[in-house]
Amino acid sequence: MKTNIALIGFMGTGKTSVGRALAIRLEKKFVRTDDLIVERAGKTIPEIFEEDGESRFRELEIEIAKEVSEKKDVVIDCGGGIVLNKINVDRLRKNARIILLTASPEVILERISTDGEQRPLLNTPDKPKRIAELLHLREPYYKGSADFEIDTSSLNVDEVIEKIIEFLGKERV
Repeated sequence: MKTNIALIGFMGTGKTSVGRALAIRLEKKFVRTDDLIVERAGKTIPEIFEEDGESRFRELEIEIAKEVSEKKDVVIDCGGGIVLNKINVDRLRKNARIILLTASPEVILERISTDGEQRPLLNTPDKPKRIAELLHLREPYYKGSADFEIDTSSLNVDEVIEKIIEFLGKERV
């Protein structure tokens, strides 16, 4: 039986907020792959990208995805690009229901503009264009990986959690 829930999706779709609250609601541990990568690397994600490159970040992401996929009873907030490597998805799928959180590009831009987090992939003057490009590139990966999808654009955290619990059929995963 799968005991984990993996939240996938683009930055700003609510994975962290929903993941933390969902973990509390389901009495599971919450893990955030990006936090584990920062801990492992001993530097921030922007520093990893700047000093070591995106390829090093993706290598660390593979290591962390392997480790978290072997845990039990966790809600996993997966970094936005984790689905770009099929190995990550296959590992997560073994013990997790994979839930895709989506949002409109406008909502994403609004959310990431106020969250205070540095986003190396959006280090560009035309953020709306870059968001659209990345969403277009990643959409097939997200949709191909997900067991269930929720558009969070007009929902609050509690509403998203209710949809997840409904999807899970109220079974304790």
